[in-house]
Amino acid sequence: MKVASMGILAIALACSSPKSEKHVHPWDTTGRLKISSSMSTSIHSISNTHGITLKMTGYGGKIISLFVPDKNGLASDIVLGYDSVDQYINGNPYFGAIIGRYGNRIADGTFTLQGKDYHLLKNNGANALHGGEMGFHNVIWRVEEVLLSGNQALELYYHSADMEEGYPGNLNVKVTYTLTNQNELVIDYEATTDKTTIINLTHHSFFNLAGEGNGNILDHQLQINADQFCVINSDLIPTGELRSVSNTPFNFNKLVAIGDRINQTDEQLKVGNGFDHTWVLKKNKIDDLTLAASVQESQSGRKMEVWTTEPGLQFYSGNFLDGTDIGKKNKKYEYRYALCLEAQHFPDSPNHPEFPSTVLKPGETYKQKTIYKFSVMKD
Repeated sequence: MKVASMGILAIALACSSPKSEKHVHPWDTTGRLKISSSMSTSIHSISNTHGITLKMTGYGGKIISLFVPDKNGLASDIVLGYDSVDQYINGNPYFGAIIGRYGNRIADGTFTLQGKDYHLLKNNGANALHGGEMGFHNVIWRVEEVLLSGNQALELYYHSADMEEGYPGNLNVKVTYTLTNQNELVIDYEATTDKTTIINLTHHSFFNLAGEGNGNILDHQLQINADQFCVINSDLIPTGELRSVSNTPFNFNKLVAIGDRINQTDEQLKVGNGFDHTWVLKKNKIDDLTLAASVQESQSGRKMEVWTTEPGLQFYSGNFLDGTDIGKKNKKYEYRYALCLEAQHFPDSPNHPEFPSTVLKPGETYKQKTIYKFSVMKD
């Protein structure tokens, strides 16, 4: 059942208000090729009864805008993104995207599975990052608009061919974005394969609860329900050590301003140029749906909780934003103007057998659920 009119619209919808849509540049769907301005997909919009509106494109499954009311009921866009097709093609490839086949980094772009070595494209120095240059963030997904239990939702489908970007197995992937009337953005992931492979899917929106482009996130208060984090080397690859957060800047077990932690003297902060680490979430069972993190911003009064079935949460503090990305309404996205909270398995898990497994076999179904839940801070 259709829930929103779906035409071939413009990426300019990303910066317009939910009630103001402007047609600028049409796209076509032409399959899995290197994305160019001659290619296109459509913009899809869903909303709930409390004024939250999400717009996304089949190109990379990217959320291009997410309007959420503040404490006064005024809805603002809280995710980074662009106004035009060319900006999405040439700018930050991960804004709002589905990440796969393997989110985060794999050391040396190499892993061994069932006695066979696999070699991936090295697109992050000596390492593979986020599935490669033509990872899931850079392909065309088929999108269907549906109703799920009375909630507006978008189902996204993609077939990743055997050895695409160096990963074995024909992988059929389904990702569902559901916007509930409980102010939840629910992301459900499913995948099956015909050959043993590895998989680590995640979502990569860059959030600023004060509104995209409205200053840095250092005054945002953050809580992460974790007692350990993955120690990384100078290439941001886990060493294998899971270090206690106690007596370190990585202790977010209670709400604390990010700015109170990020400038402390710490070797791991220096290595990451800030926070760019995976926290080991507290769980009784590895796939329990649990509260991973909470973040809030006092001026807007917005609060966001992250719930997930995943064992880890990557907190990235916008360390590589530098003002060269010109976002919506010509706003410059400066240093630490956004944060990412990416629910996932640990980086480089295929090369660390002590980490939770990311192996998917024929006959199995990969499933993951992550929820971004929005509310207003209590006085």
